[in-house]
Amino acid sequence: MKTLYLLRHAKSSWKHNVDDHKRPLKGRGKRDAILVSNYVKNKIDPPQKIITSDANRAKTTANYFKDAWAISDDNFITNHELYDFGGQKVLDVIKNLDNNNDSVMIVGHNHAFTSIANMLGDTNINNITTCGFVIIEFNIDSWEHANYGTTLNIIFPRDLKPKV
Repeated sequence: MKTLYLLRHAKSSWKHNVDDHKRPLKGRGKRDAILVSNYVKNKIDPPQKIITSDANRAKTTANYFKDAWAISDDNFITNHELYDFGGQKVLDVIKNLDNNNDSVMIVGHNHAFTSIANMLGDTNINNITTCGFVIIEFNIDSWEHANYGTTLNIIFPRDLKPKV
């Protein structure tokens, strides 16, 4: 059994004059990352590894989850291949995960993450929102066979906020 956690980076800021790769989170993004990471740390077992896009907004989001779950530095990896918006590189990362890890969280970007969640899971998701968290479980022994799994959970920040 293999479990994949997909996390889209939290809301980023466009007000800084930096290239896309260096864009930081905005205030709402930080608040959402705290909200979702605090929620999952009490409800969901931590992954064995977190692998994040090396983009600033993704790494920053991933760090909130790393801290919430107390993931060691050795199990927190950046991977430039996750700075992908189409999905093929993300799929390649998933298919090549270390089989010694039964649960892995990857952190990255849309449209790739919504496409991957819909391709691999059994629940149609119109759009993984910023700081959206999806869990897909596969009845496999090797990540290379991660072709179709069961979507176990979908957590969006709006679902955790009080209704006004």
